[in-house]
Amino acid sequence: MSFLRKDYRRVRGALPLRREGLTSREPLHTVGHMIYIYLKWVHILSAMLLLGTGLGSAFYAARANRTGNLAVMRFVMRNVILADWLFTVPPLVLLPVTGVWLMRINGYPFSTLWLWLSLVLFGIAGLCWLPAAILQYKMKALAEQAPDKERLPAIYWKYERIWSLLGVAAFPAVVAIFTLMIFKPG
Repeated sequence: MSFLRKDYRRVRGALPLRREGLTSREPLHTVGHMIYIYLKWVHILSAMLLLGTGLGSAFYAARANRTGNLAVMRFVMRNVILADWLFTVPPLVLLPVTGVWLMRINGYPFSTLWLWLSLVLFGIAGLCWLPAAILQYKMKALAEQAPDKERLPAIYWKYERIWSLLGVAAFPAVVAIFTLMIFKPG
């Protein structure tokens, strides 16, 4: 657990609020420390939402597509898109903001290897997510336009394969970011 102590030492020296009666023995009661804890909580929660929503959406969309039932596929694709708006887009905004803020609080330069690699991997995951999000809208439209008793056009399945491959490419990047953030190598 030395990686936790390392963070705490950095914050403790960087953030105490200098006021009457506040000593360095009371870092948990400083406004600066509470801001740090809150930012870290938002950052971790955002990362969990991003990963969880991605995995959940991929699982349910794949399961719905395997049924071949258009009503199920329509319902799931609508909800995958809704989940992206509710649980993926906010973390995509919050993660870089809270990450840079935490980085500055801790005094890490952008040139820190694990931070730089995390940003590159976040960019790669984002480059996979954006076309996948566009494909979700196209797949939803195709499913909604198809008559109930007919099969989906071949382009739907092509989009589904590309969507899946983009998810498979993004997942290791997100797991690597988690690993870098937790262990902070170098």
